[in-house]
Amino acid sequence: MAENDIRAERVKKIELLKEAGMEAYPARSARDTSMAELLAGFDECEKSGRRVTLGGRIMSSRGQGGIVFVDLFDGTGRIQIVLQESEMDKKLFDLFNGVADNGDFIEASGTAFKTKRGERSLKVEEWNMLAKSLLPIPAEHFGLRDEEKRLRERDIDILVNAELRALVERRAKFWQSAREFYLGKGFMEVETPVLETTPGGADARPFVTHHNALDMDVYLRISCGELWQKRLLIAGFPKVFEIGRIFRNEGQSREHLQDYTQLESYEAYSDVVEGMKFVQELYRYIAKETYKKYTFEIGDHTVDFAEEWKEIDFSELIKKRFGLDPITETDERTGKKVTLSGLKEMCRKAGIEYEHADRNIHRAVDSLWKVLRKEISGPAFLTGIPVYMEPLAKRAKDGKTVERIQILIAGSEMGKGYSELNDPQDQRARFEEQQKLRDKGDEEAQRLDIDYIRAMEYGMPPAFGFGVSERLFAFLENKPAHEAQLFPLLRPPRRD
Repeated sequence: MAENDIRAERVKKIELLKEAGMEAYPARSARDTSMAELLAGFDECEKSGRRVTLGGRIMSSRGQGGIVFVDLFDGTGRIQIVLQESEMDKKLFDLFNGVADNGDFIEASGTAFKTKRGERSLKVEEWNMLAKSLLPIPAEHFGLRDEEKRLRERDIDILVNAELRALVERRAKFWQSAREFYLGKGFMEVETPVLETTPGGADARPFVTHHNALDMDVYLRISCGELWQKRLLIAGFPKVFEIGRIFRNEGQSREHLQDYTQLESYEAYSDVVEGMKFVQELYRYIAKETYKKYTFEIGDHTVDFAEEWKEIDFSELIKKRFGLDPITETDERTGKKVTLSGLKEMCRKAGIEYEHADRNIHRAVDSLWKVLRKEISGPAFLTGIPVYMEPLAKRAKDGKTVERIQILIAGSEMGKGYSELNDPQDQRARFEEQQKLRDKGDEEAQRLDIDYIRAMEYGMPPAFGFGVSERLFAFLENKPAHEAQLFPLLRPPRRD
């Protein structure tokens, strides 16, 4: 039957409900027991004969003459309810047969009992409609088969797909465990602005919108309050963290989304060395609490969070593979500054199409690195990053690299942390270098944030900052990023 015909038939059933004096969409329910509660105390409830009222959605039903068996689901559990013509008002029994469909929300009152097969059930004495569905839900056995429909009608896919429902629950546990870890370490959870006049804290292209009340353009944040949280360190709070949404107006891929959840934290009087211990403990805690294990199969990689994490030097790896010293920007074969043709040749051999290598060697170096990281299973810490690639991190003792780590897992980057730069003069100089890159066309280069510089001039303590996004969750699930979200962004469907 066509969808419009099904809808029309169910609308007629609403009229039948009205004629019988029953509302199709009442404001209140008499539900007094969840299915989880009933199942947990079933034996006592059956023995006492206590009447309970359940509420839930009809997932399936089957009738045999004067008896109807219904599977009811309320989000906490599932139970069979049984309507027998001989055990209840005949008008209510006949009304159920005439108007109830799979997908409807109903409430049912009765007593607990076990069927001859021993199935825990509810013998129904009365029932009421709570919400009449106008469209049928797919059979749970078959579910939604069309991939696009699965993403567009995510709510229904979650309802009938037990595997996806479990993913949603694990996603909640993933962030809950991260929050528990930080609170257990004495961090304070904060909320920082989502709308900013100067987007900062990351190399990314922002979304722009207009603030009507102030009549000015503002940006959706590209980091989870990095510069704001560091201003809280300046304000005297030693440990802060935030879990929130960030927005980056960039390309979409298996690993990249434009609207996603990020965790960022800052701890005063700590540094990248202490931070490595902290991060290992955090990831192990999340893995254990969410999945009850430490070892994961992710793509072609096997990752064991329980093993000791290795350190990998970024500059040495680039030098060894491509003959390019990213710190001095020289060709190891000639000892001279890398030329445009030389850089293009390196990119070509690595299978990278890089059109603007002459304009920004920094992006080209990062592109070369992305080829190498695919080979690293991890977990590992990436170190030895040149200063020009991280404008917010403190310089290492060599003055040419920064005290930064990136977490490498299954060929990708799964978090970043560093000893925070707290020298306002150095910070200004690096922001100014970033602005020059923007002026040459690099839309992802960072902006000069005068307010942040001024705040830092009052004095900022040494600190370790760290951030990780929901990409980690997607990788642990071994799924593309958009499939690990509850409701991924899609183009509106055509409605011809």
